[in-house]
Amino acid sequence: MTLETTLRRTIKGDVLFDAASRGRYSTDASIYQVEPVGVVLPRDETDLALVIDVARDAKAAILPRGAGTSQCGQTVGEALVVDVSKYMREVVGFDKNRAEVTVQPGVVLDQLNAWLKPHGLWYPVDVSTSAQCTLGGMAGNNSCGSRSIRYGNMVHNVASIDAILASGERARFGSARPEDMPAAVRAIADRVAALVFAERDEIERMYPKVLRRVGGYNLDIFFPQSERPYTLDNSVNLAHLLVGSEGTLAVTERLTLKLAPLPKHKTLGVVNFSSFYKAMESAQHIVKLKPTAVELVDRTMIELARANPAFRPVIERALIGQPEAILLVEFAGEEREAQLRDLQRLVELMGDLGLPKSVVEMPEPGPQSALWEVRKAGLNIMMSMKGDGKPVSFIEDCAVPLEHLADYTQRLTDVFTKHGTKGTWYAHASVGTLHVRPILDMRNEGAAKMRAIAEEASAMVREYKGAFSGEHGDGLVRSEWVAWQFGPRLTKAMGEVKDLFDPTGMLNPGKIVRPTKMDDRSLFRFKPGYKNVNYKPALDWSAWNVQNDPMTEALTAPGSGGDTTGGFAKAAEMCNNNGHCRKFDAGTMCPSFRVTRDEKHLTRGRANTLRLALSGQLEGALTSDAVAAAMDLCVSCKGCKRDCPTGVDMARMKIEVRSARRMAKGLSWRDRLIGNLPEIAPWARRVPWLFNLAWFFQSYVGFAKQRRLPQWRSDTFLATTDVDQADATVVIFADTFSNNFEPHVLHAARRVLQAAGHRVAIAWPNIGSPALCCGRTYLATGQVEKAKAEAQRLLQALLPFVAKGVPIVGLEPSCLFTLRDEFLALGLSKDAQAVSDNAFLFEEFLAREKRAGRLQLALKPLAQKAAFLHGHCHQKAFGAMSAVQEALSLVPELSVNLIESSCCGMAGSFGYEAEHYETSIAMAELSLMPAVRKAPANALIVADGTSCRHQIADGSDRQAIHVAEVLARALK
Repeated sequence: MTLETTLRRTIKGDVLFDAASRGRYSTDASIYQVEPVGVVLPRDETDLALVIDVARDAKAAILPRGAGTSQCGQTVGEALVVDVSKYMREVVGFDKNRAEVTVQPGVVLDQLNAWLKPHGLWYPVDVSTSAQCTLGGMAGNNSCGSRSIRYGNMVHNVASIDAILASGERARFGSARPEDMPAAVRAIADRVAALVFAERDEIERMYPKVLRRVGGYNLDIFFPQSERPYTLDNSVNLAHLLVGSEGTLAVTERLTLKLAPLPKHKTLGVVNFSSFYKAMESAQHIVKLKPTAVELVDRTMIELARANPAFRPVIERALIGQPEAILLVEFAGEEREAQLRDLQRLVELMGDLGLPKSVVEMPEPGPQSALWEVRKAGLNIMMSMKGDGKPVSFIEDCAVPLEHLADYTQRLTDVFTKHGTKGTWYAHASVGTLHVRPILDMRNEGAAKMRAIAEEASAMVREYKGAFSGEHGDGLVRSEWVAWQFGPRLTKAMGEVKDLFDPTGMLNPGKIVRPTKMDDRSLFRFKPGYKNVNYKPALDWSAWNVQNDPMTEALTAPGSGGDTTGGFAKAAEMCNNNGHCRKFDAGTMCPSFRVTRDEKHLTRGRANTLRLALSGQLEGALTSDAVAAAMDLCVSCKGCKRDCPTGVDMARMKIEVRSARRMAKGLSWRDRLIGNLPEIAPWARRVPWLFNLAWFFQSYVGFAKQRRLPQWRSDTFLATTDVDQADATVVIFADTFSNNFEPHVLHAARRVLQAAGHRVAIAWPNIGSPALCCGRTYLATGQVEKAKAEAQRLLQALLPFVAKGVPIVGLEPSCLFTLRDEFLALGLSKDAQAVSDNAFLFEEFLAREKRAGRLQLALKPLAQKAAFLHGHCHQKAFGAMSAVQEALSLVPELSVNLIESSCCGMAGSFGYEAEHYETSIAMAELSLMPAVRKAPANALIVADGTSCRHQIADGSDRQAIHVAEVLARALK
């Protein structure tokens, strides 16, 4: 039997050996791509043990993997990938008195800390990827985090590890006395002890004396350094040998972690510096104040944050003038007054250092939290650079003693300049580990430059007695530097430790010991000969088809989308695999992954699938079934457009994929019905009763029988509204959905606008032409040319209003935002931009009028005193939720409660389709439906999306209404 067949017969979990799955797991957040032999997702600990047994019998290598966010290539390799993140994510033990918790390796850090918060505890190794990284992966990499100066690294905060050895034997590694150890652990401990005691002098000589040192194996655990105040006692903890071993010694089954009291109070001081060098020089003095964190943000990062509308007000609040760098200095503890005194000590220190009035004080938690989010987004903001040149991780976490930090950063900057590039500095100034990524084009000369820069950087690290690997581990990019760092004797000793644990070399081979070269291009994502297939996109992707200058960050003019994939392929390649989309909170991204937890249904998984298809690595390219399967559960929520730090817009990419597949395979009857809705509408209006009999055949064409289809109306908005365009101050765009199915929403909006003193016009087509439409249904079914024709009709009707400066107001978010988004990708010239700039949601328009002091709207209190608001995905993606809340707040005595929800799950036709019904309901049940059911019976449920209102109606006994209806009810 094959390995795949045996696994399918043996375990309960998922077994994935298809080309697309192996392709998706061939990358992590590094520059590498190595296709695994297969992927398994064990359902429980029994499955995990069975996988190891099967692999050992088949002589297959094993590669444990969590979120796949490793930046050095730890989680890619020619092996059987064991992904524990889907199922093995339980908290299995908790001892509050001992302040310890036991977790499975797939538990996410933020998930754990949310679980611990009611107990007043937290796990303090707070890495920037806390929303997606797993505890197993953190232990494998010996993760550190922003506050390691106070709490230490992962190795200082692991009490024990339950692991499965390569032999299949289970063993607990902890701080037990030798006589209390299980036989298997005792045998390993004795041999490792003999080995390291024989090399004690070499360990003392070669191991860097810095906190941030995560390279190689922790052979120094037998000789605790005085620089480590984090160990509770001096007993040897063999779990610390596994921490940082990157899955090369054993497979983690459970981890017992040491917890810390959750600080009751924090203060933050933001120190502004006129020179980068001065900031680096000051760090060694600031740490003497014993802060919990000292984090750097340099000038480039400041400007990138300023360019982001979400980050701009946050970062500007922290600045004094035009600093070249800022340091975020945090103090935390039990007493607020003590933290405030610490903040004043910082102010005094900076005065003593010749920098008076350089500190922005932030004693309140709100501004602190917002600024920390900007800092945590540092890597992803930096990776949003378009073009072939990208910031590359390979020397970014070299650690040097603080007294040398300023000189090291200056000299390394000179090295970058010498090689025709530059880097951006940020992160852990407190411990001498600054993240810097030189901008390199890894398709061309990048590999050679990477080697040259690494060699010069390593010489400086050795000169300053630092660590080449200070935080993110070894993996494929730094394992070859283990021998450089520790010398031949200790390299040989590490090889012997590896052989002791893993005699056949089946556990994550090629990492830490016996490695490949960092610049082996056969391992790169962009291998020699990498090129994209010939494909002419339906949409305009030229904005991504750019070249960047790493010295100036200037971009050339966009290239043509032309006759190749051009910018479309580069748009897909913007995904850096950092996994920010693997979020499980109530944010917008990614609703399908939150339901299935499958890599295939993740924004990252979809982007990788497209990249593989567009580069000829998947048979059938864009029209393949593998691509269709990856895009199948994408609900086009645009959550990724807003939340993905590198700007991956999967909703737009889905239109491109649907277009390619339609041209290759045609349309189904159901897609014809959905896509051609604007063409059906005039006929349905005449005989709505006939078209409303659709429930007789809805199952036949693939609609879920559990659904109630929208009802056609003869009294559409346009059919019952007079035409008076004279001297209009606002024009309503009556979209297809609102006009034909819910005309009362449009009528309500018109009444409110008129009550506010506006002369309201309606966007009408030419005489004899069908009603105007944004073309969204055509886009959803890949009929881009039809969508473009509809868009041109709509532009023709709206441009006369735009020319007069008359705002365009829409009621349905998905339709209105089509004007602001997809219209700009249809190649419609500057007319599309003019309309986009002048188009507003109903609530955005009212909020704008209010802020300008022009809104005169007399409203009375309603019988209902509370409103529970669910935001349409596009409202969230385009930052319009504050406008909805502002509009509702116009109603006297009405409290507005925002429902923290992701996509409702209906998403246009998605929730009506039979094969998607269960997924649609599961999305709604994540947070929306429970919140609706808990809302008081006399409260309003407000949802501006027609799909959202239908989902709420189908899934509860409540009827949601549009914000326009709320305001219309409140008119005096």
